[in-house]
Amino acid sequence: MVEPLYAFGDFVLEPGRGLLQRNGKAVAVGHRGLALLQALLEARGQVLSKHDLMERGWPDTVVEESNLTVQIAALRKALGTAPDGREWITTIPRTGYRLVIASAGASEAADFMPIRPTLAILPFTNLDGSPDQDYFADGVVNDIITALTRFRSFAAVARHSSFAYKGCFPDVRLVAKELGVSYVLQGSVRRSGNRLRILAQLVDGDSGIHLWARSFDGEIGDLFDFQDRITESVATLVEPHIQAAEIERSRRERSGSIASYDVYLQALAKISTETECDNAEAYALLMKGLEAEPDNALLLSHAAWALEHRHTMGWPPLGEDDVGECAALARRGLEHAAGDAMVMAHCGVALLQTAKEYDWAVAVLQSAAEANPNNLMVVVRAGLAHLHCGSLEEALAHFQRANRLSPGNRGAHFSLCGIADVHMIRGDYDEATSWATRALASNPNFDPTLWVLIAANAHLNRMEEAHRYLRALKRLTPAATIVRIKAGQPAKDPTRIAALLGGLRRAGLEEG
Repeated sequence: MVEPLYAFGDFVLEPGRGLLQRNGKAVAVGHRGLALLQALLEARGQVLSKHDLMERGWPDTVVEESNLTVQIAALRKALGTAPDGREWITTIPRTGYRLVIASAGASEAADFMPIRPTLAILPFTNLDGSPDQDYFADGVVNDIITALTRFRSFAAVARHSSFAYKGCFPDVRLVAKELGVSYVLQGSVRRSGNRLRILAQLVDGDSGIHLWARSFDGEIGDLFDFQDRITESVATLVEPHIQAAEIERSRRERSGSIASYDVYLQALAKISTETECDNAEAYALLMKGLEAEPDNALLLSHAAWALEHRHTMGWPPLGEDDVGECAALARRGLEHAAGDAMVMAHCGVALLQTAKEYDWAVAVLQSAAEANPNNLMVVVRAGLAHLHCGSLEEALAHFQRANRLSPGNRGAHFSLCGIADVHMIRGDYDEATSWATRALASNPNFDPTLWVLIAANAHLNRMEEAHRYLRALKRLTPAATIVRIKAGQPAKDPTRIAALLGGLRRAGLEEG
């Protein structure tokens, strides 16, 4: 079977045979053209420089750049136009070329290729023209590009491609088309006295609509700290906004798609509602995707997350052995994770909550946090490892950092409830209720938030409040009991959940 890497549209490239086919029929392309096409395919939609392409087409040979131009022209003629009417091979001014992978008319082999969204970070505009600010702006962009390359949920275009637009002010939609990206991050630097202001904004490449914008102010004398703060904040906030936009794009444009990335997006949207019914639907979607791609780490980890969440919430199981299946999915996901921090984070929590593989889970979650310290979900899950198996101070630090970096963002209830849990364990029930109330405002469908509100209010002898939240829990999860909640929690240190279970009992939640 041909590797999916070499399938696109109606074409299949077999490098070993030196053959390009379209719908089963051979396409006449010379060996240099095939070498160039293979290089473009292996770049997975990223821009390849002219130098790199010439190395692939003419290894160990010095040739004129015009030879590359001729071969690219011949290759374009052989390929024709993509289903959307564009050229398959796009020229990137002063840089190189990229292959545009179009989904329409794709072959079955390509249908399950993970097609990630792409992002270009353009040089920030120096509004005052000072050379010092120019260097600073370029440094900020370099750091942001480096930080964003840690994310596997999207691909960040390399610096040499995006910096081809330095000093230019083209329409963002034109830049997105030329670079073949879904999103563009742009910004500006302005000086006012001894202060600098950085404005960063995320733009949809197709429509030009601004998805997110934020300004940062700092002192000129504190440039390095200021630069680090901007990098951390932008890297942390860009990913969830791209993810939200991709979910909406998938619903709008590809609602019936079975491509692995669309299966992931559809399932993620359902898991994120924190409801039992949507969770079951998400798991079914993911298992359908895994039938076609049994080793897809993204699908494996999210299927493990779906089952782990059901088990943790105490919801009715979907199969005969949800715990065993969840652990198996997590182990398989880790086998194919290839350093993906989010995959490791979901699999690590599954090992923590269901398989009770505490030492392994903590090691995986710590590795995930090191692989991408700017991914909010990863940071929160590293905090969860410490909450149950490590240092409460470290747990609180992780949760507070996540909350500080992305206050009020989608998923904020995880960090807010985590902070509430730490105070619950310490016996500070007033603080626990304060943070849990904020978590409830962020997401009213997260059972652990209600557990804390029930238990903390019961410990404070606020029984009317405890019973009110208990009724809310029963509306969400009628089958909730002490036994089910306890079964879904790590038990390495039973004292970590003692106050929670004691408060739930005091409020009147059934034992079993």
